[in-house]
Amino acid sequence: MSPGLARLRAWLQASRLPSQSYIALPLLLGQFIAVHATGGALRMGTLVAVQLFGVLDQLFIVYANDWADQETDRRNRTATVFSGGSRVLVEGRLSPRALGTAAIVCAVALVGVSVGLAVVHRAPLLGVLAVAAVALLWAYSYPPLRLSYRGGGELLQMLGVAGVLPLYGYLAQGGALADFPWALTVMLWPTHLACSIATALPDEPSDRDSDKRTLPVRVGGERAAWVIVALNGLTWALAPRGLASVGLEVGAALGVPMAATLAVVGVRPAPPGSWRIQARVAAAITATLAMVAWPLLGLVWP
Repeated sequence: MSPGLARLRAWLQASRLPSQSYIALPLLLGQFIAVHATGGALRMGTLVAVQLFGVLDQLFIVYANDWADQETDRRNRTATVFSGGSRVLVEGRLSPRALGTAAIVCAVALVGVSVGLAVVHRAPLLGVLAVAAVALLWAYSYPPLRLSYRGGGELLQMLGVAGVLPLYGYLAQGGALADFPWALTVMLWPTHLACSIATALPDEPSDRDSDKRTLPVRVGGERAAWVIVALNGLTWALAPRGLASVGLEVGAALGVPMAATLAVVGVRPAPPGSWRIQARVAAAITATLAMVAWPLLGLVWP
């Protein structure tokens, strides 16, 4: 393999592109909520700019988090496709300096895209939300807060994907802040928190060695799985009011996240390093993405 191709493959590995689904869907949901609320047409140029913001945000997150977690990732012997970082620093495929520089470039670029959107659409909150997105990652991975280690990192992830991102997409497409359907966002908070907890399940041994206070470290993987079920159950309980806020109703589609959630506790025991833990995490992610896709598809094809 040529050095250039090897470097390209290393950057693709570092970019962890499948995790873009966590970012892209909430941004799309916010945009289609705005189209539904205003009765206007989807601004295609804005759609592209918003999703570009999402790509830059996701790259900033994975690059900066890899840089911050490199010592913990070196201790990780149970990494999966869902967790444990991209491994490019552990395997020496990229340097910390290159990855750190790329993270800074992405952070500056996502703020720049947001400032441009804010000026064009006279929506200054877009710039504020972009800075908030950067600040949430900083509070998650870096001092003085470093909440991924001290506890509460899962809550920051929830605020980012279920709060900042839908609101960003909504405002960019011309939605009025006063009309934002907070009930729908609140409905999605518990399942996003459940997803954040799930992706920490495989890393429990190395997180424990590194004094990370994730929920699986504090209560154990099996108990954490039941917390995931309870949080998804709370989202289902909030679904009638949340969906009604955008003119939708509960239907048979709820069966998808329900079945996936049952699989979270149905696949057991699921120790870190086993195929069962990957199946458990995949089921939890499926449950959350299905809950986000449900209202999104209902708004796209009413």
